[in-house]
Amino acid sequence: MLSVSGLFKQYISHDGTPGGGVFGADFTLKEGELFTLLGPSGCGKTTTLRSIAGLETPQKGRITLGSRDLFNSQSGVNVPMYDRDIGMVFQSYAIWPHMTVYENAAYPLKVGRKKKYSGAEVERKVKEALDMVGLGAFIQRPSTQLSGGQQQRLALARAFTREPDLLLLDEPLSNLDAQLREQMRSELKRLQKETGVTAIYVTHDQSEALAISDRIAVMNEGKIVQLGQPKDIYNRPTSEFVAHFIGRTNLIHGEMAHDAVAEATETVATPLGALRCFFPGTAKARKDIAIVVRPEHIRIRKAGAALEDGDNRLTGRLKAETYLGEIVEYVVDVAGKEFLVRTPFVQPIGPGDAVTLSFAPERTIALLEA
Repeated sequence: MLSVSGLFKQYISHDGTPGGGVFGADFTLKEGELFTLLGPSGCGKTTTLRSIAGLETPQKGRITLGSRDLFNSQSGVNVPMYDRDIGMVFQSYAIWPHMTVYENAAYPLKVGRKKKYSGAEVERKVKEALDMVGLGAFIQRPSTQLSGGQQQRLALARAFTREPDLLLLDEPLSNLDAQLREQMRSELKRLQKETGVTAIYVTHDQSEALAISDRIAVMNEGKIVQLGQPKDIYNRPTSEFVAHFIGRTNLIHGEMAHDAVAEATETVATPLGALRCFFPGTAKARKDIAIVVRPEHIRIRKAGAALEDGDNRLTGRLKAETYLGEIVEYVVDVAGKEFLVRTPFVQPIGPGDAVTLSFAPERTIALLEA
């Protein structure tokens, strides 16, 4: 559906100093996929999106939509933004304040260059789009009388009315409060699947990306550092950056004496003792390797309690506990290193108690990159 190859766009400051951008991004999208560009501010995700939309002109690379080149630095192709048949929803909604809900949703159909619609066709498409986002009852309301969530729904409806080949969403929920943002992301995912539109979503919110995406490309300093399905990105990060950026984790450094094969476990010597670790890919023996264990993958028991055979085990002393309703969060000191554990309440333990931590080797992930 979409192919981005060797995309390079670097910003240059007024004094000629090279700045940020995107440096050699490569990815493809399948039809009907919701693909997320995730990363911190300044990582290049919005630059990538704007380059696809035609709002930025890259220095190098190729962008292909279907069989059509939108941009090709070698052949000189650079299709204008208005001729790319791409819908876009912005963080700021970009709702026309002097128009009604109906007029906002109808606008792309009335100004479109590729096809002219009759009044009846415009009315039908607008009504379908507004009904789809739950704004059918507000069709003649001034857009300024809509709440933030309703304005975001209107921005989505406006994008859907033109039935674009590709929908780009640039942090569209970041201006909403937490509860409404959670509700809207579920609605957004439903609408995307219901319409079947191929979409690229840009966000810095890890939980948002995990909740809505078919696949995620994690970006850092202008490069894609890991690409995969949400479960793989979270459970099997390939670098310390991804492990820390996607959720919370426990990081341990150690040494591996033997080569490791892909999809197998190997022993890593750490200052806390030998740990059996899962290797997502092949790795050569080396002196410095990092491993991660997610807090929810650790079981905590009073010292001396029965544990499952085969698990990695560490002993320590409970420093703090925080009751969070569904779960309890524990901080455990293990030989001077703090471990975070998140688990349902299991048994009475309190600060100062000696405890044992256990976690399965397949949940102890070796990072293949620095």
